[in-house]
Amino acid sequence: MSKQPAAAVLCKLSLMAVFGISCPLGNSVFAHTPPAAQEKSQEPKAAVTGTPATAPAPSEKAWGVLREGIKDKSVDKRAQAVRALGLLTGNEEAENSAIAALEDKNRSVRSAAAAALGSMQAERAKLALEGALEDPEPGVVLAAANSLLLLHDSLGYDIYFAVLTGERRADKGMIKGQLDTLKDKKQMEKLGFEEGIGFIPFAGMGYEAFKTVTKNDSSPVRAAAAKQLAHDPDPATAKALVAATKDKKWQVRAAALEAIAQRDDRSLLLEVAPALDDEKDLVRYTAAACVAHLTDTPAKKDQKKP
Repeated sequence: MSKQPAAAVLCKLSLMAVFGISCPLGNSVFAHTPPAAQEKSQEPKAAVTGTPATAPAPSEKAWGVLREGIKDKSVDKRAQAVRALGLLTGNEEAENSAIAALEDKNRSVRSAAAAALGSMQAERAKLALEGALEDPEPGVVLAAANSLLLLHDSLGYDIYFAVLTGERRADKGMIKGQLDTLKDKKQMEKLGFEEGIGFIPFAGMGYEAFKTVTKNDSSPVRAAAAKQLAHDPDPATAKALVAATKDKKWQVRAAALEAIAQRDDRSLLLEVAPALDDEKDLVRYTAAACVAHLTDTPAKKDQKKP
């Protein structure tokens, strides 16, 4: 051993003794950790991970959500999921699911199903919707009638005619059960009160027209029926709407005048003119707009007299 390394060793041993640093057996003061080994010891241990699960495609996940909702125990969830099916135009599974929901034990779900079939333009569902017209719940019947109109099935007009007048058309066959359902005063009042302005056919009527609805009032439903008859070509409907402009409920009078204006039938001008003196402001204003519109509407050459 040369003098220089020996002196260095003695210096290190002296320092260790002074500061009380022990030197473990087997570890020589001459040993040096190789650089490669130091780098290796400083590397973090790699995390043990498994194969990542493949996420479902968005469409697959979407249908999973809908299918779960349609079968959910909660009535609200079933109704919401079924109603959402109305956005799926031309989809066979959506159509079949909505048709199946017409048999749900809850009326809200059945109403949602009837509405969805019209929204999705399910032409193949006409027979199923016509069958829904025999439902014991008026809300389901009216939802089905509304969808039939959307599918260009005039049978829907017969339902709304019966709601407005309380009678069925003389030349149309409506089974007694349907008419009895629509003439059930208590059920119609309950429907009008519970559904309020959210009822399907109310879309163009202002909130003012229905904010005073009371529990024992069927006027919202009858007003909705009047609006739905706006484009019914049957002359008997024109007569029924004119008669409705004299209804004791101002909501019905206003709706009938609005429907008459949309019919563009100038021959009804003189018959609705008396409504210009209605005591209710909304009815009077609606009558004024109706008369002004019909005055500017050209007479139709082939127009039948109501």
